[in-house]
This record gives sequence, structure tokens and C-alpha cells, in this order.
Amino acid sequence: MRTTSTNTTVRLYHLDIEAEGGAPHTLFYGPLAEAMQIAAAQSEELQAGLYLATDNDVVAWLDLD
Repeated sequence: MRTTSTNTTVRLYHLDIEAEGGAPHTLFYGPLAEAMQIAAAQSEELQAGLYLATDNDVVAWLDLD
């Protein structure tokens, strides 16, 4: 992830591979620091499908954590 400021606005979403077409579901849109807290509070099963997106990059939550 190129953007590292905790104040950077990110989209935290879950990519549901079980749904047709791998539908993304946004959980949060706001500061990276808050998105990381929300992601960490999710179940391990849900965390496996979490992604953080900035205006210039996307990273899997488990790769960042």
C-alpha cells in the first residue's frame, strides 16, 4: 500500500466470493486508522475477504495486518 498516513481516506470492503461475480460490500469509508480498527474487530472468516482501497492502491487486509 503506497499511502501510509493514518488520516488517509480509505474504503474498507468485503469481497464476497460466494456471491455471483464476487460482489463487494463496503463496510466503512473514512480514515485508515478507523478502518483498521473496524477490520481487526471482524471475525477471522470475514477478515479473509477484507480489502482496503485508497485512491491509488488496493491491499488485502490480511497482507497489511
